Amino acid sequence: MAKTDKIDAIKLLKQDHREVEDLFEQFEKATSKDRKAKLVEKICTELTIHTLIEEEIFYPTFRGKIEGDMLDEGYVEHDGAKVLIAELMAGTPDDPFYDAKVSVLSEEIEHHVKEEERPSEGMFAQCRRTDVDLDALGEKMAARKEELQAQIKASGLPTPETRSMKGAELVYGKPVDAPAA
Repeated sequence: MAKTDKIDAIKLLKQDHREVEDLFEQFEKATSKDRKAKLVEKICTELTIHTLIEEEIFYPTFRGKIEGDMLDEGYVEHDGAKVLIAELMAGTPDDPFYDAKVSVLSEEIEHHVKEEERPSEGMFAQCRRTDVDLDALGEKMAARKEELQAQIKASGLPTPETRSMKGAELVYGKPVDAPAA
Protein backbone atom coordinates (compact mmCIF):
# COMPACT_ATOMS: atom_id res chain seq x y z
CA MET A 1 0.00 0.00 0.00
CA ALA A 2 1.45 3.36 -1.01
CA LYS A 3 1.98 5.92 1.72
CA THR A 4 -0.60 8.21 0.11
CA ASP A 5 -3.33 5.57 0.28
CA LYS A 6 -5.58 6.14 3.29
CA ILE A 7 -7.60 3.28 4.64
CA ASP A 8 -9.28 3.12 7.99
CA ALA A 9 -8.52 0.21 10.29
CA ILE A 10 -11.84 -1.56 9.78
CA LYS A 11 -11.67 -1.31 5.98
CA LEU A 12 -8.14 -2.75 6.12
CA LEU A 13 -9.34 -5.73 8.18
CA LYS A 14 -12.34 -6.27 5.90
CA GLN A 15 -10.05 -6.30 2.87
CA ASP A 16 -8.03 -9.01 4.59
CA HIS A 17 -11.24 -10.97 5.24
CA ARG A 18 -12.23 -10.84 1.56
CA GLU A 19 -8.77 -11.91 0.43
CA VAL A 20 -8.70 -14.94 2.73
CA GLU A 21 -12.25 -15.92 1.75
CA ASP A 22 -11.12 -15.88 -1.88
CA LEU A 23 -8.10 -18.06 -1.06
CA PHE A 24 -10.31 -20.60 0.69
CA GLU A 25 -12.59 -20.68 -2.38
CA GLN A 26 -9.57 -21.28 -4.60
CA PHE A 27 -8.47 -24.12 -2.32
CA GLU A 28 -11.89 -25.79 -2.62
CA LYS A 29 -11.51 -25.80 -6.41
CA ALA A 30 -7.85 -26.86 -6.45
CA THR A 31 -7.08 -30.39 -7.56
CA SER A 32 -3.29 -30.62 -7.63
CA LYS A 33 -1.35 -31.16 -4.42
CA ASP A 34 1.16 -28.49 -5.41
CA ARG A 35 -1.60 -25.89 -5.89
CA LYS A 36 -3.19 -26.85 -2.56
CA ALA A 37 0.14 -26.52 -0.75
CA LYS A 38 0.78 -23.08 -2.27
CA LEU A 39 -2.71 -21.90 -1.36
CA VAL A 40 -2.39 -23.18 2.20
CA GLU A 41 0.92 -21.37 2.57
CA LYS A 42 -0.72 -18.15 1.35
CA ILE A 43 -3.77 -18.66 3.60
CA CYS A 44 -1.58 -19.30 6.64
CA THR A 45 0.60 -16.30 5.86
CA GLU A 46 -2.35 -13.95 5.42
CA LEU A 47 -4.06 -15.22 8.58
CA THR A 48 -0.86 -14.94 10.60
CA ILE A 49 -0.34 -11.32 9.57
CA HIS A 50 -4.01 -10.51 10.12
CA THR A 51 -4.14 -12.02 13.60
CA LEU A 52 -0.93 -10.27 14.60
CA ILE A 53 -2.12 -6.80 13.61
CA GLU A 54 -5.45 -7.40 15.33
CA GLU A 55 -3.83 -8.73 18.51
CA GLU A 56 -0.97 -6.23 18.68
CA ILE A 57 -2.81 -3.08 17.62
CA PHE A 58 -6.55 -3.32 16.93
CA TYR A 59 -7.87 -5.30 19.91
CA PRO A 60 -5.79 -3.46 22.55
CA THR A 61 -6.96 -0.10 21.15
CA PHE A 62 -10.58 -1.02 21.83
CA ARG A 63 -10.16 -2.75 25.21
CA GLY A 64 -12.47 -0.91 27.60
CA LYS A 65 -14.29 0.83 24.74
CA ILE A 66 -16.37 -2.12 23.44
CA GLU A 67 -17.69 -5.37 24.93
CA GLY A 68 -14.75 -7.14 26.55
CA ASP A 69 -16.27 -10.56 25.97
CA MET A 70 -16.20 -9.92 22.23
CA LEU A 71 -12.49 -9.12 22.34
CA ASP A 72 -11.78 -12.16 24.50
CA GLU A 73 -13.65 -14.39 22.04
CA GLY A 74 -11.59 -12.88 19.22
CA TYR A 75 -8.35 -13.94 20.93
CA VAL A 76 -9.66 -17.46 21.58
CA GLU A 77 -10.92 -17.80 18.00
CA HIS A 78 -7.51 -16.69 16.74
CA ASP A 79 -5.79 -19.25 18.94
CA GLY A 80 -8.00 -22.05 17.62
CA ALA A 81 -7.06 -21.01 14.10
CA LYS A 82 -3.36 -20.88 15.04
CA VAL A 83 -3.46 -24.53 16.10
CA LEU A 84 -4.72 -25.48 12.65
CA ILE A 85 -2.26 -23.12 10.96
CA ALA A 86 0.62 -24.81 12.81
CA GLU A 87 -0.68 -28.24 11.80
CA LEU A 88 -1.05 -27.23 8.17
CA MET A 89 2.34 -25.55 7.95
CA ALA A 90 4.00 -28.66 9.42
CA GLY A 91 2.15 -30.94 7.02
CA THR A 92 1.63 -31.63 3.35
CA PRO A 93 -1.39 -32.35 1.16
CA ASP A 94 -0.49 -36.05 1.48
CA ASP A 95 -1.15 -36.02 5.23
CA PRO A 96 -4.35 -37.55 6.59
CA PHE A 97 -6.93 -34.88 7.44
CA TYR A 98 -5.10 -32.13 5.49
CA ASP A 99 -8.15 -31.07 3.45
CA ALA A 100 -10.37 -31.47 6.52
CA LYS A 101 -8.11 -29.14 8.51
CA VAL A 102 -8.32 -26.52 5.76
CA SER A 103 -12.10 -26.91 5.71
CA VAL A 104 -12.40 -26.51 9.49
CA LEU A 105 -10.03 -23.53 9.44
CA SER A 106 -12.22 -21.96 6.75
CA GLU A 107 -15.33 -22.51 8.87
CA GLU A 108 -13.66 -21.06 11.97
CA ILE A 109 -12.57 -17.98 10.03
CA GLU A 110 -16.03 -17.60 8.50
CA HIS A 111 -17.56 -17.60 12.01
CA HIS A 112 -14.94 -15.13 13.28
CA VAL A 113 -15.55 -12.76 10.37
CA LYS A 114 -19.32 -12.84 10.97
CA GLU A 115 -18.77 -11.95 14.63
CA GLU A 116 -16.58 -9.00 13.71
CA GLU A 117 -18.65 -7.73 10.78
CA ARG A 118 -22.18 -8.29 12.13
CA PRO A 119 -24.14 -5.06 11.52
CA SER A 120 -24.95 -2.91 14.58
CA GLU A 121 -23.86 -5.46 17.22
CA GLY A 122 -20.61 -6.83 15.79
CA MET A 123 -17.15 -5.84 16.91
CA PHE A 124 -16.56 -3.46 14.00
CA ALA A 125 -19.91 -1.71 14.50
CA GLN A 126 -19.08 -1.19 18.17
CA CYS A 127 -15.62 0.10 17.25
CA ARG A 128 -17.07 2.65 14.82
CA ARG A 129 -19.14 4.10 17.69
CA THR A 130 -16.03 4.93 19.75
CA ASP A 131 -13.86 8.04 19.63
CA VAL A 132 -10.88 6.17 18.15
CA ASP A 133 -9.34 7.75 15.03
CA LEU A 134 -9.77 4.83 12.64
CA ASP A 135 -7.70 6.48 9.90
CA ALA A 136 -4.67 6.90 12.18
CA LEU A 137 -5.16 3.37 13.48
CA GLY A 138 -5.38 2.08 9.92
CA GLU A 139 -2.08 3.76 9.06
CA LYS A 140 -0.41 2.15 12.06
CA MET A 141 -1.84 -1.25 11.16
CA ALA A 142 -0.87 -0.93 7.47
CA ALA A 143 2.70 -0.07 8.48
CA ARG A 144 2.88 -3.09 10.80
CA LYS A 145 1.40 -5.29 8.08
CA GLU A 146 4.13 -4.21 5.64
CA GLU A 147 6.76 -4.87 8.31
CA LEU A 148 5.39 -8.37 8.95
CA GLN A 149 5.23 -9.14 5.23
CA ALA A 150 8.90 -8.20 4.89
CA GLN A 151 9.86 -10.28 7.94
CA ILE A 152 8.01 -13.32 6.60
CA LYS A 153 9.53 -12.90 3.16
CA ALA A 154 13.01 -12.78 4.73
CA SER A 155 12.65 -15.40 7.47
CA GLY A 156 9.54 -17.42 6.75
CA LEU A 157 6.34 -17.80 8.72
CA PRO A 158 6.86 -17.48 12.48
CA THR A 159 5.68 -20.19 14.84
CA PRO A 160 2.14 -19.25 15.92
CA GLU A 161 1.91 -17.86 19.44
CA THR A 162 -1.30 -18.36 21.38
CA ARG A 163 -2.49 -15.69 23.77
CA SER A 164 -5.48 -17.38 25.36
CA MET A 165 -4.47 -21.05 25.30
CA LYS A 166 -1.73 -22.54 27.41
CA GLY A 167 -0.99 -25.51 25.17
CA ALA A 168 -2.47 -28.09 27.49
CA GLU A 169 -0.97 -31.50 26.98
CA LEU A 170 -2.94 -33.70 24.68
CA VAL A 171 -2.63 -37.30 23.74
CA TYR A 172 -2.71 -38.15 20.06
CA GLY A 173 -4.70 -41.28 19.37
CA LYS A 174 -5.45 -42.96 16.11
CA PRO A 175 -8.82 -42.14 14.55
CA VAL A 176 -11.50 -44.65 15.36
CA ASP A 177 -12.56 -46.49 12.24
CA ALA A 178 -16.20 -46.26 11.33
CA PRO A 179 -18.09 -49.47 12.05
CA ALA A 180 -18.73 -51.72 9.09
CA ALA A 181 -22.18 -51.37 7.63
